[in-house]
Amino acid sequence: MPEADSPDEPAPAPAAPTDPVGLPPEINTGVAHSARVYNYLLGGKDNFAADREVGDAIIAAIPSAPLLARENRAFLGRAVRYLAREAGIRQFLDIGTGIPGAGNTHEVAQAVAPDSRIVYVDYDPIVLAHARALMTSDPAGATAFIQGDIREPGKILADPALRATLDLEKPVALMLVAILHFFTDDEDPRGIVSSLVDALPSGSYLAVTNLTADLMDPDQVAAATQAGQQGGITYVPRSQAQVAAFLGGLDLVDPGIVFMQAWRPDDGEIAAAHGPTSYAAVARKP
Repeated sequence: MPEADSPDEPAPAPAAPTDPVGLPPEINTGVAHSARVYNYLLGGKDNFAADREVGDAIIAAIPSAPLLARENRAFLGRAVRYLAREAGIRQFLDIGTGIPGAGNTHEVAQAVAPDSRIVYVDYDPIVLAHARALMTSDPAGATAFIQGDIREPGKILADPALRATLDLEKPVALMLVAILHFFTDDEDPRGIVSSLVDALPSGSYLAVTNLTADLMDPDQVAAATQAGQQGGITYVPRSQAQVAAFLGGLDLVDPGIVFMQAWRPDDGEIAAAHGPTSYAAVARKP
């Protein structure tokens, strides 16, 4: 992995408790948002008191939560490098973008293939404001940004910005990293994923991560889940079999559905997974 952190190392110091300025008027700073809580866990500063309150409660329940966020970000980088370098993918649809930080999808992809084209989708206005200001494409490629909700895949796929940037007749890598665990089964995340994958041609790929409680103490799981719910954020840990359900009909890329730190680590050394983690997988549409 790119990071030198280990599960035994202390979490980084929290972001400075100051709120961003010059924000779009539609942003509700009094309600926590998953992208901003994730930003806080990564040590970012694009978050508000409500987000930090939820983040602190999650850290109290799971002290390694900041490390978990960084490991998730590291998986994104490894997956995109694989897709661009080994699978030859030049188009990416990244839904649930999150607030821009180091190693965004387009940066990783265009470092391998400058002509890569990326569409980012998020429904938080602050994410899109930062994305448009900070994410600059390589001149040989392109990036576009859509304010959209994964619950409405049809609207995302029909958006003019997506159609102008991606050619849906050619393979696309659909990145659903750290987003599916925000939806209960009643919200039909499997149907959402199927709608998106069905719209992509043969040779496309799907990359996913989803929190799992398989290695966690039940009391710890309950405390972390409650912390999110009190801030209006749902966390749904899933088993390996439940994650596999998102990938039905697709061909798994080796090593399959594994704990995310075990998915093609950069140094080849697979760290022993313990405590909080996510399952990760990349799969190809035949």
